[in-house]
Amino acid sequence: MEPGVRHAHRNIAEAIFRESAGLALTFLEGHLDLMVLAAGAIVGALRAGRKILVFGNGGSAADAQHLAGEFVNRFLLDRPALPAIALTTDGSILTSIGNDRGYAQVFARQVEALGSAGDVAIGISTSGQSQSVVCGIETAGKMQLCTVAFTGGDGGNLVELADYTFVVPSRSTPRIQEVHATLGHALCQLVETELFGTS
Repeated sequence: MEPGVRHAHRNIAEAIFRESAGLALTFLEGHLDLMVLAAGAIVGALRAGRKILVFGNGGSAADAQHLAGEFVNRFLLDRPALPAIALTTDGSILTSIGNDRGYAQVFARQVEALGSAGDVAIGISTSGQSQSVVCGIETAGKMQLCTVAFTGGDGGNLVELADYTFVVPSRSTPRIQEVHATLGHALCQLVETELFGTS
């Protein structure tokens, strides 16, 4: 690799990490108390025997599956499994709903089937405008689930719909997703600590 190209690549990589770190800290300053409150709501639901439903599209679908996996299996502690379902994993359900009812209903229909009052629904959309996520959160709210939104930009339609809305102040999808991943980890650790202690 030419020295000039190597130098340019170093600058790109450094800029990515500095932007991501700075955005994470900016997000933290505006959302720390909300994180504690949302984690408390999740703990309350789990103690009451309720479950967590998580959903999103594309990279946010992967984030939903990651988050559900942390709750079901473990995050940091060896502890009892916690009930969480990613609504992004069953191809037959997703394609049948998409085919028969339209893609906007792929999460709403699953929330209707699997959700109950007192459960927690976590919808993830970097723009807050993903219609499938908006409809899923709308349905969850109507069914009296506790609703949590991970979003970005100005929060989009999700801002007015969710009980707890986390808005990453950026228009960059990759940077928003990086903060969403850290937010998911923070919520997992807060929930684990409250339910099972720190060791």
